This record gives sequence, structure tokens and C-alpha cells, in this order.
Amino acid sequence: MEIIEEYDFCFPHLFNASCIKITRPYAITMLVYTVLYFISMVTTTLNLLVIISISHYKQLHTPTNLLLLSLGISDFSVGLLMFLQTLFVDGCWLLGDAMCIVYQYLSYVVTCASMGTIVLISVDRYIAICQPLHYYTKVTEHRVRFCICLSWLCTVVYSALVLKDNMSKPGSFNSCSGECVAAINYYVGIVDLFISFIFPVSAIAVLYMRVFVVVVTQIQAMRSQITAAKSQRTVYANKSELKAARTLGVVIIMFLICLCPYYFVVLTGQDTVLNASNAAAVLYLVYFNSCLNPIIYTFFYSWFRKCLKNIATLQILKPGSSKTNIMSTDK
Repeated sequence: MEIIEEYDFCFPHLFNASCIKITRPYAITMLVYTVLYFISMVTTTLNLLVIISISHYKQLHTPTNLLLLSLGISDFSVGLLMFLQTLFVDGCWLLGDAMCIVYQYLSYVVTCASMGTIVLISVDRYIAICQPLHYYTKVTEHRVRFCICLSWLCTVVYSALVLKDNMSKPGSFNSCSGECVAAINYYVGIVDLFISFIFPVSAIAVLYMRVFVVVVTQIQAMRSQITAAKSQRTVYANKSELKAARTLGVVIIMFLICLCPYYFVVLTGQDTVLNASNAAAVLYLVYFNSCLNPIIYTFFYSWFRKCLKNIATLQILKPGSSKTNIMSTDK
């Protein structure tokens, strides 16, 4: 059944200067807001649990988990931004031009930070699976912390450069009152498309295709019980690394599935013809990915399930709980 959208004005007293507001039946409006606020709340809550778990338990302070912590922080930020985006679902931005550019900037930062972290996760899994002998010498906590901080710093600076015209003149690109857009120069937009999407996605695809080939080869070798002589010449990643590669592969695939429709719309120029509802739906798919990640951890990581249990039962508040053997249930 097709829902017919009626139109009103965001600021009726401004007449033709106001943007068009979408009005829907009351039941549909309540359903939309309830679902969106629920997703926002679940996203912030679950990612906050990820942040608390990895930050609190010392045993979880591994290079791979530090990358998950960085991803959790960006996903938590996305959850907070979703509350603001929900206010825009009817096509009207009522918080002013200054708040609009703050929202656009923070949204750009956390999206790019997520992409940067996903690239780092791909590199981490590539070294762990394809170069297991060198993993613990090349990938250390200190180096991973440095890479994470550098990635966030570059993202903050890069986002400011891309949106500098919007930040210097908030609201100057709005075509009507109640609009919240970020306009980017055509050539800057082309460069940004390569830097923020095409290059990272290409790197992720190449790295994980290599990981996939090596994982399949190792599994086949283990099942066929290769000769001892060949086993001595070949070093394989252990089962925990293979499990992490599988889990993080799911995270990466879901990230790309949720992100690609947005960039498809941008690449095809459909962003200029979509109405407010469709544009919001594409953006919310990107945001929804931040809700999926901790759900994936729940299904694949027993240590995360144990952390959730300890937090729910307040075991985490006991003295010395940070030294708990949280990995004891992993196989």
C-alpha cells in the first residue's frame, strides 16, 4: 500500500521562504519516530557496552580489540547523531544554521573515522592471517594506538578542509528556511569521493580477498591433514585468529552493504532528486550499520557475552574486576 505524503511548510509565517514539510498520518508518524528513536537508543547503548568492556578489562587490551574500541566510539557517536537526524525526518531542520553545520561536520567525521578504522582492521587481519610469524612484532599495542590516533586526527582535519566553506558561512547554501545541507565544490567532491570511498573500499577488498584465499587454503590443509614435512615448512594462523578474521569479515561486509547505497546515490546524482523521506532512508541505512556491529560481536564473541553478563550483574564494579580472565570461555 502506497503512503501518500502531503506537504506543509516548516515555517508557515515565512511563506515562500520556508522549506516544504512532509506531513503523514498520525499513526505512520508515531511509528517512524518510535522505530528511529529505538534504533538510536539501541545503537548508543550497545556501543557504550563495547567501549566499557574493552576499556575496563585489561585482558581485552589487544591490538585487534583496540581497533574494535575505536569503531565502537565512532558507532556510539553515530547513535547520538541519530537523535538529531530523527528531528529532520519530516524535511525540516529547526535547530538553526550553526547547529546544522556542527551536525554535518560531526557526521562527516564519524563516518570517515569508521571507514579509517575498517581499513586498519583489514590490515590487522591481513598481517595476522597472511604473515602470522611477523604479526606480534609488526602489530603492537603502541603502534595500533598511534595509528588509531593518527586516523582520527587526519579525519578531523580532513573533514574541516572539505567543509570549510560551509563552516565559514553557515546556512549560506540553504535554498530555504528549515533546510540543512552541506555543499561541496565539484572538484573537492571528486577528490573526496576517491579519498573517503573508492581508495579505502579498494584497499579493504584487496586485503580481505587475500585473507579469504589464505583462510580457505589453511582450512583445506587442516582438513586434509598434510604431511609433517610440509607442516614444518608452513606456518599457519591459529584458530582464534581465523575466528577473528571471520567475525571481522562479517563486520566489514555489513559496513560496505550499508554504505554503498549512499555512495551509489551520490555517484549517480540521485541525491539532487530524492525527496526528504528517501534521502533520510539512505542516510539511516548508513547509520544503522553502527547498531549491527555490537550485535555481531554478541553472536560471534563469547568474551563480549561474558562482559555483558558481568555488566548486567554489576560484577564489573567489584575491586580487581579489571583483571578478570574474560577470555576463559573462548575456544
